[in-house]
Amino acid sequence: MTTIKDLPYWVGFNIVPGVGRVKFSQLEKYFGKLETAWQAGAADLKQAGLDSNVIKSIEEMRPHIDLVSEMERLDKAGIKVYTFQDDDYPARLREIFDYPPIIYLKGELSLQDEWCIAVVGTRRATVYGKQVTQEIVENLARNKITVVSGLARGIDTIAHRAALEAEGRTVAICACGLDSVYPPENAALARSIVENGALISEYPLGAKPRADNFPRRNRIMSGMSLGVLVIEADEISGAVITAHMALEQNREVFAVPGSILSPMSRGTNTLIQEGAKLVRNCTDILEELNLTANIQQLEMKEMVPTNETEDLLLKQLGSEPVHVDAVCRSSGLPVATVSSNLAIMELKGLVKQVSTLNYVLARETRENYIVKVN
Repeated sequence: MTTIKDLPYWVGFNIVPGVGRVKFSQLEKYFGKLETAWQAGAADLKQAGLDSNVIKSIEEMRPHIDLVSEMERLDKAGIKVYTFQDDDYPARLREIFDYPPIIYLKGELSLQDEWCIAVVGTRRATVYGKQVTQEIVENLARNKITVVSGLARGIDTIAHRAALEAEGRTVAICACGLDSVYPPENAALARSIVENGALISEYPLGAKPRADNFPRRNRIMSGMSLGVLVIEADEISGAVITAHMALEQNREVFAVPGSILSPMSRGTNTLIQEGAKLVRNCTDILEELNLTANIQQLEMKEMVPTNETEDLLLKQLGSEPVHVDAVCRSSGLPVATVSSNLAIMELKGLVKQVSTLNYVLARETRENYIVKVN
């Protein structure tokens, strides 16, 4: 677990070009704490295993990095920082070979995000691609699968929006610092994602979206996910690169078939030919990953009452709306107690108010909304 005292030095070294996973490991192994490494001279940095180019970069950058100011900037922007040692760092991402030693996060990750699928594809989506993305992602979201994508134009944007429209969760992996949005027209979408998921980047504040950042970003998308779904892509594309990264990371690869005459389906058709799972609908993904049982377990966790009053109130409700007055009579509790507890239980996802002062069990309500595509 990274200490609060040591965290600014992780942030500082992450700003220095050339200091990545291997260099972080060397510094930590040799110095114990990055605070000590930050104060070290060239000779000690060389003893730690760093090459002359990286040492030169550290010595040139270090005097210009104000760690206190940098942490204040992050705090003011509402950005959290996690190192790979922290409990809040995505557990699945920590498993990959080239994991980012530090991530910046705006928003929140939740228990549900343990079950996430990366959705990727072309920036030049066809009508077919848009329709397929909308349909599959909406059903993934309704089945409590978090949708991960890259906030890019085309399929990425459609995937994020479809998840939000279905009242699901979505996470965007960015190829620049979280103090800016790329592409800029997705600024409003990014704000919505923060409210219903998270923006994640390995790049410090001020980092611009350079071309070589995008393949690096893609390994995070696949690394933190159970699998990657490629909707539309040409044979040489970022989406296909992401699929190959997923295979290297021992993740599942899914692809939507398309016309052999469409350039935007050449990549997906080739992936299927090479062994990717052919996907016609959301159910194909859920069954391949055996996610149905996990989703049911998550819903059951949400349904567990936290005290005797909640337990008693849940027993008075079902799939048919019940008025607060009826709940009071059947439970023997005063109206103030019933009303206040039902309000809290609705926020926790245990019950749902379907009309004025009429409640149902939330789990049964959700099941009515889950759409199974056959």
